[in-house]
Amino acid sequence: MPAVVLPDPLAIPGLKRILLATDLSPASEDASLQALDLARGLNAELLIVSVIDPRSLRLPGGRFGTRVDQVRTGREAAAQELVSRGRAAGVRVTFLIWEGEPGESIVDAARSEDVDFVVVGSHGRGTVGRFFLGSVSDYVVHNAPCPVVVVRARASAEPG
Repeated sequence: MPAVVLPDPLAIPGLKRILLATDLSPASEDASLQALDLARGLNAELLIVSVIDPRSLRLPGGRFGTRVDQVRTGREAAAQELVSRGRAAGVRVTFLIWEGEPGESIVDAARSEDVDFVVVGSHGRGTVGRFFLGSVSDYVVHNAPCPVVVVRARASAEPG
């Protein structure tokens, strides 16, 4: 498979609004750092979008293992911490937490929020993982209305 060469985001004129799509987990930290650095380097606004997929909260049999409001509370706290880090670095940062199918929701957010660029993390599950789990980053790459960069999590950031 030939290598894909992506343009340097710093060389793309007019990047003023960047969307970071994240689940706010430790495995997403590399993508968060890249997005903060990019926004700082471009003097761009950073919009953090985290999507809660209610389907992922169900146990076999249909009952919820965790309530959406509990997940939302945890995500809000993690997002606030990331907002504080960004603002301390001089980046204008805001966040949204949506509910729905992650890939579709991220693309919808990119359209509705009129962003210029998307940064999304990849948990690096590989071909088998994408077959069984789907790939949010793959969906976003193929459907976003703007350029997308996928930041792969380092092995040490993966949950063990």
